[in-house]
Amino acid sequence: MRSLRTRSIVVIAGLAAIPALAACGSSGSSSSSASASASTNSSITVTSTDTTCDISSNNLKAGSTVFAVTNKGSQVTEVYVYGKEGDSYSKVIAEVENIGPGTSRDLTADLAAGTYELACKPGQTGNGIRTTLTVAA
Repeated sequence: MRSLRTRSIVVIAGLAAIPALAACGSSGSSSSSASASASTNSSITVTSTDTTCDISSNNLKAGSTVFAVTNKGSQVTEVYVYGKEGDSYSKVIAEVENIGPGTSRDLTADLAAGTYELACKPGQTGNGIRTTLTVAA
C-alpha cells in the first residue's frame, strides 16, 4: 500500500509541474520573437487583387523586411521579391505562394541596399503585376 501511495504522490506532483514548465517555455519564445521583430522594417502591407498589387511603401531600409500580403482577389495568388540579374529583375530573393482568396500570409526578405521588384501573380502565372522597391543603406 505504501508503495502505491508514494507512486500516486509522485505522479500528481509531476502532473502539477507541467503547466509551470509550459509557462517557462512560452515566455522564452515570445521574447525571442520580440527581439527578432525589433531588427526589421515596419511591416509593409501588400494588397493583391485580380488586377492590382498595392504596396504601402516602396522605399525601405536595408535589412529584414516583412511584407504582410492580403489577397482580396478571386484567384489564388503568389508574391515575389526579385533582384536584378543581368538586365532584368529575374533573381528570386523571396517568395510566398498559394495565398487563397480572402487570406493573408507574411513574406520576409533580407534586402541589401539597391533596387528590387515586388510582383503579385494572380492565378500564379506570368510575370505578375510589378512594383519597384528602393532599399536605402
